[in-house]
Amino acid sequence: MNYIEQFKNYLLIDKKYSSNTMLSYENDLHNFLKFIKKDLKKVKKKDVLKFLEDYTNKMNTRSVAHALTVLRSFYNYLEQQNIIDENPTDKIELPKLRKTLPTVLNTNDIDNLLDIDLKTSKNYRDKAMLELMYASGLRISELLNIKMSDIDLVNATVLVNGKGSKERIIPIGDYAIYYVDLYIKEARNKLLHNKISDYLFLNNRGEQISRQAFFKTIKELAKIKGINVNFSPHTLRHSFATHMLENGADLRSIQTLLGHSNISTTQIYTHVSNNIKKETYKNHPHEGGI
Repeated sequence: MNYIEQFKNYLLIDKKYSSNTMLSYENDLHNFLKFIKKDLKKVKKKDVLKFLEDYTNKMNTRSVAHALTVLRSFYNYLEQQNIIDENPTDKIELPKLRKTLPTVLNTNDIDNLLDIDLKTSKNYRDKAMLELMYASGLRISELLNIKMSDIDLVNATVLVNGKGSKERIIPIGDYAIYYVDLYIKEARNKLLHNKISDYLFLNNRGEQISRQAFFKTIKELAKIKGINVNFSPHTLRHSFATHMLENGADLRSIQTLLGHSNISTTQIYTHVSNNIKKETYKNHPHEGGI
């Protein structure tokens, strides 16, 4: 356990990993520790292989690959600190991942999802959050961490603290600005309940809304709206990028807006857009040959 704590401090201080990444690393390490039931310094390659085999029977390929990545990073750290002489993850290959394209909503589904009756403070908040997310392509963690001082309604921009503590300024469209402003004027103070908070989006207790709470909210909303896809907060980010591309934005601009460090990550949206075009073309009266 001490080694895991040391490793966590290394990830937090030296690598500047986010809290969500830290949590996922910690979960995999605790699962590994629970499985092997032995001193982490005495782990051999066969122990890692047995764990991965067990994981393969329970989890999908991506989860197994993530677990191996975590273990490799952990044991690389122990090796660098001269705590172990031999790395048990050496020469263990990652499972081949099947490339899957992200889920994207069409514009009709987006309009349907964003059609929220503004009756309660929660309605105002949810409307503002969804409009802002779709207008800017924010990650869920970026959205939830926005402070009041980060949003500039006059210049229609938001300051975002992204992965690796990299800041970027994103322009916001008229719809998002309007509904964020409306939420601030009509609902935010009611959610505060005379408390003090710097966060823009609050829960019913006047505190920063959690990732889990927002995820639950939009899943329920999607279900009510009859949007029958594998929907998550990231779906709006994927939809933003794909719709931007389809409307003429270049990849470099989208990369900057999304905060991708590598354009190869952004290029997946060209595949999504091409797939959509192929599906659309099937409606052509002469599609299918003669």
